Amino acid sequence: MSSALFRHRLSLPRILHSRRPFRPPKSSSPSLRLRAFTNNSQLLLVSPQTPRPQLPFLHTASGPASQSLLRTNIQYQVARYLTTEKKQWIKQEIKTGIKWAGYFYVGLFLVAVVYMGFNEEYLDRTYPSPPEWTFRSRNGYRNARLEEDVDPSTGRIIDRAKSGNIYRWLISRLEDPEIDGAGLHPILDEEGDIYVEGVGRTGLDISSKSEPWRRAYFECIMGAARAAESLDGWVRDTTRNIAFPREVVIGPSNPHPRPVPVGAKSAPSEENCIPAFEKPEVFYMKILTAHGFSSGQRLAAALAHGDWLEFKGLPSSAEEMYDWALDIAMGALPEGINSVVDNKTGIISANAEYMSSNILEATTALATHHARNGNLSSALPIFLSVLRARRQLSLSPAITSPQVETPPADNSMGFATMRWLGKAIFASPPYPPAPPSGDEIPLRTPASICEEAGLMAHIGEIFFASSNEASTSQKSTPQASGLSWTRDAVELAETTLAEIPNGNEEKEARKKCTECLEMGTTNWKMMVDRMLKDEKARKQKLPEAMRDTGSWFWGKSTSKEKDSEDVGRWEREAALVDSKVRAMMAIAISEEVKQRVPGSGIDMLKQIVGR
Repeated sequence: MSSALFRHRLSLPRILHSRRPFRPPKSSSPSLRLRAFTNNSQLLLVSPQTPRPQLPFLHTASGPASQSLLRTNIQYQVARYLTTEKKQWIKQEIKTGIKWAGYFYVGLFLVAVVYMGFNEEYLDRTYPSPPEWTFRSRNGYRNARLEEDVDPSTGRIIDRAKSGNIYRWLISRLEDPEIDGAGLHPILDEEGDIYVEGVGRTGLDISSKSEPWRRAYFECIMGAARAAESLDGWVRDTTRNIAFPREVVIGPSNPHPRPVPVGAKSAPSEENCIPAFEKPEVFYMKILTAHGFSSGQRLAAALAHGDWLEFKGLPSSAEEMYDWALDIAMGALPEGINSVVDNKTGIISANAEYMSSNILEATTALATHHARNGNLSSALPIFLSVLRARRQLSLSPAITSPQVETPPADNSMGFATMRWLGKAIFASPPYPPAPPSGDEIPLRTPASICEEAGLMAHIGEIFFASSNEASTSQKSTPQASGLSWTRDAVELAETTLAEIPNGNEEKEARKKCTECLEMGTTNWKMMVDRMLKDEKARKQKLPEAMRDTGSWFWGKSTSKEKDSEDVGRWEREAALVDSKVRAMMAIAISEEVKQRVPGSGIDMLKQIVGR
């Protein structure tokens, strides 16, 4: 019976098909949906357990479904990363970063403000401006002066268009009664402003203004005149407000324009161009026709205008302007003194009772004008009379350095030093005193002695140029006299320059002596080279019969030894002059370095505190 039962069980299948079909079992929950293997959506914690495993790596990333899956995965990872503690930490880090960034930019702003104030203080002490001017006028004046003060060693050139525009803007503000020109009025009140054709409005009556105001106003007009001279022949493109030389303008009047330099703006069209600046005489006449300027300022404007007219090839007009300058100098002499200068020749009288710096300057300019135009017979007597007048001046006393304010000796607690330093830094410096007007009797200073060296160099040049056919072997020729005057001029300039002490007090005297030394050595070298060349040419032109001479008693003699001696003499002097030129170049370079404006922070600080 047991065996029969066992056989019955073996005949039955192990899995009944009707009872377990090949399909997933149904869930008891009607809301449960089956999901694919690649579905990776987040389940709620209260949801039942998924019937199938989540295997996102089995699905190939392609199509919109993959992008949705990627976004879902990123959101899930971010949700896992941004916990409550992590969010608090990120917020704290962002706040700290914003706080330190604010500290940095606020500190940077404060440093910029301090630098700007320090720079303005330095410029105000380097280029003083009148205290009664408005802030914008003072700032513009400092910027214009800084634009003109360029160190040649840097290779940067002066932007005359920029400085000229600033000066012209300043002049308009200073002449505006509502800004900085309160109290100005025309010379003839009943007739109003006077206009001259080709010149414009004449000068105003500025006698009611203070001396610093008038001096700075004069500097602005002269700066505009310098810009006008540099921009003569230039045009301004009205579409871009840029100045260009007339040679690069594209138009019918210039069929072959010159190409602009590399990196410059494109050339303008002729129909868009106007003159870049006013004529120089517009500004010079403002000074010459105004009331309130000193005789020295009017003389400087007249001489500058004369130089400009001579540069433009108008010698007759230039001579009239030099005569006008001499009249300005003569008109400022004390009453009762008349016989100082001959009005026709410009020669200073040997018995002059009174001599002023303006007369010496005006007569020197007139003599230079005659020499440039080949009128040596008129130039030489004027130069000699000026040299005589300068040598008759009284010697100046020893120059003492100005006293510099220093901290008081009683400074136990340091408060006095702090008070002195604060006053030196924050207190406005006094405006520089007025320079001499030129109407007083000058003294024989080192600068005046250097002027004598320059006059001697001019006299030697005139003597040398007045003789072209004389024999160079004769010591009494004008060429020999010219060489002698030039040698003495170089020696006087060298001696005076060596005696001038270094310092800001004698900076102008050293500069003047350096210029005279450079001019004298250059003339000396040209003269010696000319003498050596002429001597060699004269020796080669002599026939052989004239070179060899003899007599029946002494026998035959030759002049070759004498010619060789003359040539050797000029060769030795040429070598001496070359050494002088090299020494002069070294002196000029060293003086140029000394004349540069200090640019380091230490030098600026020293200048601000006045030490």
